[in-house]
Amino acid sequence: MKKLFLLLLAVCGFCACSQEMQKDTLIVAHKSEMESMDPVFSYDGVTHGMLINIYDTLLKFKGSSLTDLVPSLSMQVPTKENGLISQDGRTYTFPIRKGVKFHDGTELTPEDVRYSLLRFLLSDVAGGPSSLLLEPILGVSSTRNEKGEIVVDFKDASDAVRVDGDNIVITLKRPFAPFLSILARWGYVMSKDWAVQKGAWDGTEETWKKFNNFSKDDSPLFNETNGTGPFKLGRWDIAGKAVTLLANENYFAGAPKIKTIHMKTVDEASTLRLMLESGDADIAELSPKFVSQLKGNPDITLYDNLPRLRTDPVIFFTLDINMQANPDVGSGKLDGEGIPADFFADRDLRKAFVYAFDYDAFLRESMEGRGEASFGPAPAGLVKYDKDFKRYSFDLKKAEEHFKKAWGGQVWEKGFKFTITYNTSGEMRQIASEILKRNVESLNPKFQIDLRGVTWPAFLEKTARRQMPMWARGWVADYADAHNFYFPFAHSQGRYALSQGYSNPVADKLIERAVAETDAKKRNALYKQVHNLIHDDAMQIYTVHPTGLWAVRSDVKGFTDNPVYMGIYYYPIYKE
Repeated sequence: MKKLFLLLLAVCGFCACSQEMQKDTLIVAHKSEMESMDPVFSYDGVTHGMLINIYDTLLKFKGSSLTDLVPSLSMQVPTKENGLISQDGRTYTFPIRKGVKFHDGTELTPEDVRYSLLRFLLSDVAGGPSSLLLEPILGVSSTRNEKGEIVVDFKDASDAVRVDGDNIVITLKRPFAPFLSILARWGYVMSKDWAVQKGAWDGTEETWKKFNNFSKDDSPLFNETNGTGPFKLGRWDIAGKAVTLLANENYFAGAPKIKTIHMKTVDEASTLRLMLESGDADIAELSPKFVSQLKGNPDITLYDNLPRLRTDPVIFFTLDINMQANPDVGSGKLDGEGIPADFFADRDLRKAFVYAFDYDAFLRESMEGRGEASFGPAPAGLVKYDKDFKRYSFDLKKAEEHFKKAWGGQVWEKGFKFTITYNTSGEMRQIASEILKRNVESLNPKFQIDLRGVTWPAFLEKTARRQMPMWARGWVADYADAHNFYFPFAHSQGRYALSQGYSNPVADKLIERAVAETDAKKRNALYKQVHNLIHDDAMQIYTVHPTGLWAVRSDVKGFTDNPVYMGIYYYPIYKE
């Protein structure tokens, strides 16, 4: 057996096996690392791309569809027509499937579902995913205010998610168009008794605040799982960056055909390719630069240019920069050697930078044409773009005009010096920053831009403290809806708008109206208004919507890509 295969199995804690056993085994090589097995903590794609195989949700997406839902732990998909959604669009009823077993052999009850949803809501760890259900169910994005004080009433949450016989009934604060889509992706169900026995929240009002905003290391479920999904956790080798999943032979929809899955983080892109070519990996998340080398290989099937719910890179301006001990602002003054704290508060200045980015060249040369140029925050398909949606293009003449207007002419006369920041693993973000730097500096010798790559933890810290004058990052949607783009990018309480210090009350109201509107045409018209408002404010530079690539050994069948999952749902997969 080949060296790489032996190495991989050794890392995973397994020995070489027979050819028949290999037929039941899937080896998946990917780039990122798992963070935590606790669903309320981790918010990264690779972890949640794995957790969907361990924890069932009430509903699932049908194949690769972003909109079609099918029953899972719920026996029906709620609609107004079947009476499971109230006429006012606020109350959803889910009849819970009977006879479903958790991985420890105990039987699923509606109370397990209720506990799991409440725990997801009320844990609300900083930087975690709880806001995805908090917003529709309780009408807030956090259980805490800016001072860290808890502001949510337990009774409100308890009343909003309740058991009614064999049903779970969820009452929203207001109609919320993408609610079912969110629940299908993020409503993981675990065993209440098991979680409590492990030391997690006991489900009572008296204790919930003790389990609000806990640290990753304090989670009793950090490296343990107990769901009802088609696979269960076999082993997590944290040091070896490897996870093994084992088939749930008692899965309610039938046992998976694949019995063992080894998931391995491989940092080196060329190693991923070699593992795939040699058969030491069955599925690999590859860099597009290897496509030409693998095309025509009869042993490999390329799933290329896959749609992604992603806008990346995006370049952001900070309106009120934290100047304390900040090396990225130079002198801290508009004197040619730095910038002041409110440098990007000038709209003409922001527009100058937006016009200075060469969108087509970035897509053509850096992305090799793999993706679509961005109209705005959301990819096409989530919003139906037409000619009335405003869009920026590369235009150095317009960039120069706006630079000359900025700060009453002082920017053009005095010049500036500051730093654009990107995370060190973000190659495309670095290239986008370099393109912007080159074009801006070509307009005026007094314009000076430095570039700095920092580690991901440092990048997040600097973002939270508003220390970066300009920074490159991206967004991968948590669910397939325009709201999940326009809210974080444009609403004053959204993740990026908060980091920038951006607030447009008109945009806020339009976004709130849009998410409560269930008529598709009316929603699209509202997003058009939001889109054009933030276009005029020029708060962000949207570059491209990248596509995805998975490479799969040809004996692997049943592979289906759904961008909502951020990973692979392994249940349909088998080997010939």
